[in-house]
Amino acid sequence: MRKSTWIIAALGPAFVAAPLLAQEPANPLTDSAKGTYEYVKTNITKAAEQVSEANYAFKPTPEVRSFGQLIGHIADANYGICAAASGATKPEGSVEKSKTTKADLQKALGESFAFCDKAFDGMTDKKGVEMVPFFGGSRPRLGILSFNTAHDFEHYGNIVTYMRMKGMVPPSSQKRSN
Repeated sequence: MRKSTWIIAALGPAFVAAPLLAQEPANPLTDSAKGTYEYVKTNITKAAEQVSEANYAFKPTPEVRSFGQLIGHIADANYGICAAASGATKPEGSVEKSKTTKADLQKALGESFAFCDKAFDGMTDKKGVEMVPFFGGSRPRLGILSFNTAHDFEHYGNIVTYMRMKGMVPPSSQKRSN
């Protein structure tokens, strides 16, 4: 075998496979939006676990939601916003107004995130640009899911403040193990 033929035979599969390894993801916009959502979902879920049952009733001032009400509000918003994005039907009722214990609120929060996970799992970049009704206008489906993530981040900021007031380190500030 000539040297040039040997090189082509040996390296040929690598040249053929290289474009396959470097392919762009099928839905880069959706994947990016889901990654940001996963980050805030993880922090909110960990905070809900970390805060004690007694501190679920904590309110920094009488005019604001308690920690537990905040978790319930996030769950309610997840259902409403992700339903608008996906076209799914959200459950009836209000978590914020009906649940008070840590266990019930954590369960409802997890279920609301699972509802949004399904919305993301059914999303593609092509579907994400479809316009659907939202807050009296119309928005792209992926934009609505991004709005939900922004809403979750807004209230994670509240959670951080509540936790700091109780001398706790919020999940996003805790050391990560590698």
